[in-house]
Amino acid sequence: MMQSYGRAWVFGDDIDTDVLAPGLYMKGPLEELAAHCLEAVDPEFAAYVREGDVVVGGENFGIGSSREQAVQALQYLGVRLLVAKSFGGIFFRNALNFGIAALTCPDAGRIRPGDIIAADAAAGIVRNCSRNEDYAAEALPGRLLAMVQAGGLVPYLEKSGSAISGKDAET
Repeated sequence: MMQSYGRAWVFGDDIDTDVLAPGLYMKGPLEELAAHCLEAVDPEFAAYVREGDVVVGGENFGIGSSREQAVQALQYLGVRLLVAKSFGGIFFRNALNFGIAALTCPDAGRIRPGDIIAADAAAGIVRNCSRNEDYAAEALPGRLLAMVQAGGLVPYLEKSGSAISGKDAET
């Protein structure tokens, strides 16, 4: 099912987790860290990104350290969809774990800043509503899609009853 997202914020290749979550702000509150998300490549991003907007990357989006805060900053700012030619492996999994759909799309480079994007993560389709174009993406398997739709790994486990209860954890 096609889901509407928002306008595209487009970044290039090799955007690493240090740019998404700058080390200088790692010890502060998430609000402060998020205010500096991607400022090294777009100083206006954190101030102007809105709920539902889409971050589009080139090759290796999210490479670098395994810091979860890189995804948490995007989540805090309202990003709900990531589209890139390729992702850093740990970043990709962190995105799904925090409820952000991440779609690998070879044609991500066709998306321009400000384009309005929709996606069907189950079917592997990214729709550029501004250009009336569809791009093939790697579909998210059912269980991962359900996890994203639940808001991430923890809410998914709580909702599905798969989480370890306190009693089980004691044994």
